Amino acid sequence: MDLKELYRDVIVDHNKHPRNFGKIDHADAHADGHNPLCGDQLTVTVKLDGDVISDVKFEGSGCAISTASASLMTEAVHGKSKQQFNSLHDQVHDMLTRHDSTIDPMSLGKLGALSGVREFPARVKCASLCWHTLQAALQNQNQLVSTE
Repeated sequence: MDLKELYRDVIVDHNKHPRNFGKIDHADAHADGHNPLCGDQLTVTVKLDGDVISDVKFEGSGCAISTASASLMTEAVHGKSKQQFNSLHDQVHDMLTRHDSTIDPMSLGKLGALSGVREFPARVKCASLCWHTLQAALQNQNQLVSTE
């Protein structure tokens, strides 16, 4: 199995069986995200233990890339500090948006499955919506994030 096929399998799996799908009651932070170009909408809720993400969930509807990205993100950031999340956010954003990215997708574990998205510029916003939404939640903005 080649790397592209493995990545495709990860995206399909996380779309069909999203992890951490739902809402956290009594969340410490939340934000809503919307991608008007394709209709992706999601809400991210977060439980914090100090500055550590002790739980994170998402709910909403979106395309396969949007759902898979949110599922992968929630798995990857669980137990991370806000600072670690910001660093991971920057790496994923770089991987998604820069063709000359120096980020090795393999170094990001399953998140590397999103690297193929940069070949489809219209889909980058689908993959990054959840990341921007969680970032807004952690900044206590509790507002609507739009990827227009």
